[in-house]
Amino acid sequence: MEQIKILIADDHEVIHNGIRDILRTSGRYKIIGHAYNGKEAIEKALQLQPDIVFMDISMPLINGIEATKEIKKKLTGTKVIALTQHEENEYVFQFLKAGGDGYLLKNSKKEHFADAIEAVLKNRRYISGELAEQLMNVSISNNPGNEGPEAVHLTRREIEIIRMIADEKSNQEIADQLNISLRTVETHRRNLMQKLKVKSVVSMLKYAAANKIIDLK
Repeated sequence: MEQIKILIADDHEVIHNGIRDILRTSGRYKIIGHAYNGKEAIEKALQLQPDIVFMDISMPLINGIEATKEIKKKLTGTKVIALTQHEENEYVFQFLKAGGDGYLLKNSKKEHFADAIEAVLKNRRYISGELAEQLMNVSISNNPGNEGPEAVHLTRREIEIIRMIADEKSNQEIADQLNISLRTVETHRRNLMQKLKVKSVVSMLKYAAANKIIDLK
């Protein structure tokens, strides 16, 4: 029986252990490597050339969407499945446009992991059951993200966070108000900087003002 080589990319050790426990019941799947940030995910993928990469979207150094884009550019035979907590349509669209093959939520049932692997190996896209229904009538072609290569589209949560930053709220205040962890806020800020290709909060707010996300008057 041919084994399917799998690389896990996530910055939480508990996710690595969880996937290992889910897949260990089948002799068909072999975990050949682990990466804990987007940069390491790219390096390990190029080194190990796995059949499947389970990719978290929110990771340090390089986010999972950008890491997926780089991996798919260089390893066309490798399938990348997002394994994430992000349920927003915008993330699904961005990941699929980056070349991703499947989108799985971290709270998915155990059997869905094997379903996702087998689907993408047959060159079919797999969308987590929790998301499939809401995406049924939406396609990449009519997503507003197709306006052009320079267009940047932000999720509702990212817009919320930019507006709170503009109101001079600290990371902890944002976390408390949105009922999310401080680490999640920090990850959103890091992803925003990467997505907008800016190096400072001032540049981020200038972008937001120019695109009528905030009013700096």
